Amino acid sequence: MADTEDLAAVTELMTQYCDLIDFGDLAGCAALFEKGAWGIVGALAQGSAEVSAQLDNVTLYDGKPNTRHLMSNVAINIESSGQAATAKSCITVMQHVPDDFAMQAIFIGTYHDTFAKDGGAWYFVERAITPDLIGDMSRHRADMA
Repeated sequence: MADTEDLAAVTELMTQYCDLIDFGDLAGCAALFEKGAWGIVGALAQGSAEVSAQLDNVTLYDGKPNTRHLMSNVAINIESSGQAATAKSCITVMQHVPDDFAMQAIFIGTYHDTFAKDGGAWYFVERAITPDLIGDMSRHRADMA
């Protein structure tokens, strides 16, 4: 059975990603992938510099994207070595732009995550995102306008 501290640490990393984006700390989000890859399945950015370049497309309103990344159906598997883990979760991204864009789901997909542990700290090896339903993302990403 997986160590509860490891499960908690991986869960925290998964939620930290969502919080960093939702609160507009895109540099902090990119830093989570210093040793990893992030992006849509088949088009992953490698390392924090490439991830940061992708996140430059996120539209900010007073420093925030006015989104809420809602994870559900989270399943985490810590390998018996305690040094690697995988996770799968559903993601729904809500967005609201006052006076312009009513609150709505703009993206529904699946996160496929791989993690490793180094020196007692967990980090992302990969977050591959499978899009399932894509709504109006024109106010979220400049490259989708």
